[in-house]
Amino acid sequence: MSQEIAVVGSPDFTTGFRLAGVREFADVPDDEKDEQLDDAVREMLEDDNVGILVMHDEDLDHLSRGVRSDVETSVEPVLVTLGGDAGSSGLREQIKRAIGIDLMEED
Repeated sequence: MSQEIAVVGSPDFTTGFRLAGVREFADVPDDEKDEQLDDAVREMLEDDNVGILVMHDEDLDHLSRGVRSDVETSVEPVLVTLGGDAGSSGLREQIKRAIGIDLMEED
C-alpha cells in the first residue's frame, strides 16, 4: 500500500502542493491557526494513508505542547518542515529520522 503526502497550513502554503498533485491537505487560515491547527494535524497523524506530513516551520509554534511533541516524534507519518532557519541541517535530520540512515554522512 502506498502512502500519501499530506500538507497542513495556510491556503497560500498548501496551494502549490495541491497544484503539484498532493491530494491530502488541510487549509488553516492564518487568523485561525491557534484554534484549528491542532485538530488538523491530529487528523493527519491518525490517517493511515498519510506517510509524510509537510508543514511550514513557523506553524509548529501554533501547536499545543502535546500535539507538537506527537508530530515531532512521529515516525509514520514523518514530519517535514519547510522554511525557517533549519536549512539543510534540519532537512538532513528529518531524512535521517524518516529512513533511519544518514544519507549525507561522509566516509
